[in-house]
Amino acid sequence: MAPIAEADLNDGPTTREYTPTGIDVLVVGTGLAGLTAALECHRKGMNVRVLERNSTTNTAGDMFFMGLSSTGLFKHWPEMQREFNTISLHDAYIETRKHSGEVMVKPMRVSDRLHAQGLDPSRPPGTFQMRPLIYKMFVKQVERVGIPVYFNQHVVDYFENSETGKGGVMTKEGKTYEADLVIAADGVGSKSQKLVGGQVRAVQSGRAMWRAAFPIENLDKNPEVKQTFSMVDGINGRHPVVRTFLAPGGYALTFTRSDLMIWIINHDVTGTEEESWNHTIEVQEVLDNLDNPNIPQWAPIFKELIKCTPPKTIINFNLLWRNPQPSWLSPGAHVVQIGDAAHSFLPASGNGATQAIEDAISLATCLQKGGKEKISQSLRAHVRFRFIRTACAQKMGFSSADLLQETDWDKVKIDPKKSVPKMPKWVWNHDPEAYAEQYYDAAVESMKKGIRFDEDESVPPNFPPGYKYEPWTIEQIIEDKKAGRETKLGSGNWD
Repeated sequence: MAPIAEADLNDGPTTREYTPTGIDVLVVGTGLAGLTAALECHRKGMNVRVLERNSTTNTAGDMFFMGLSSTGLFKHWPEMQREFNTISLHDAYIETRKHSGEVMVKPMRVSDRLHAQGLDPSRPPGTFQMRPLIYKMFVKQVERVGIPVYFNQHVVDYFENSETGKGGVMTKEGKTYEADLVIAADGVGSKSQKLVGGQVRAVQSGRAMWRAAFPIENLDKNPEVKQTFSMVDGINGRHPVVRTFLAPGGYALTFTRSDLMIWIINHDVTGTEEESWNHTIEVQEVLDNLDNPNIPQWAPIFKELIKCTPPKTIINFNLLWRNPQPSWLSPGAHVVQIGDAAHSFLPASGNGATQAIEDAISLATCLQKGGKEKISQSLRAHVRFRFIRTACAQKMGFSSADLLQETDWDKVKIDPKKSVPKMPKWVWNHDPEAYAEQYYDAAVESMKKGIRFDEDESVPPNFPPGYKYEPWTIEQIIEDKKAGRETKLGSGNWD
């Protein structure tokens, strides 16, 4: 994609919904957190610029889960709402198998599966989405409203100036950018960590994920593979299907749609994995590792699927664990972290994209509520709203990983819910914009009184009801795993 041209920061093609605030915002990073922050800050009357280290926005990738709490913003963006309705997988099926290939839960429509889990099919907690399609949708909206994006701007340092009341960044090329607020949305390696003081050590989990997405035509190489991983016949024709394969100590999933095939395997580290979405390996390396007699032996047809994968397609992504980050704000509150820069998630949580988007919505709302003279107050209210919620969602990801990697098939036969991660109401039944709008003033008053958020009776919890925050560490979770204990979630109702 060609660089997005500079535009007048105050007069984009789309009419703003809010009176201009005069707040100048600099967003670093064009992931979902950064793009959402740019759009929502623009809509709420702020002047926005975006920096991206690469020469274009990365719209590659496979699939992710997008929770209901992250999609409410589309009601403010009619073009995005229409496109989202078109590309979303509303008619998908789900099937559960053992790693051997044996079908344990036959293909069911998502709506039927939700009903079986006691959820309302008409209001699902979220849907699987294709990353390339969602990212392109966000990028098009940024272009549509004329938000300037500067590419090849590799940020290597963050700073703030208490005298001018500005935050800023320095690029690898020596260029400086300043703004009233800098939003660090540049991922787990963000250079903002040094200024914010929230750096947490990454801990090796011992696990990684092979991930591949490629055109469905590649399955023509093997008719048996094409038949086994075909779409599902339904009442209204052929439907996309997600198939989960659960093994002792690991899991895999595939996704088939009319134009695309995706497969993902969670596995023990092999020594070639990296925490990068650009790091690829070849088919033979995966096959050699799957032939290891010391690991569960996957169905032969799964290996045949892997052989259909084109070269330079398989990503070997290292899964690193991180403790909840103690600080997201610079000392003078001119730099704030959102998304993975503030809190990283395991893929099993199904929550990374959702919480990143929620961050951006909450942040823009708090900034609009406080105005230019109260940026510091607004940022502290935003972090208050977000920290415990994201820490709980992070911890729940470990519990979900336990379920996927140590499935009790005797229980699954009786109750299929035992083969799927938690989808608690406190996660998906949340509107980050309405929440910040309604409780901003109460949160500010409680902060002045020194009341902890989990003890604040003036604001309902957006985390498990009844939960009292207890600091936790990866080391504790690792110790529990070694002892064969389930991840302890803590007090409150996590369901």
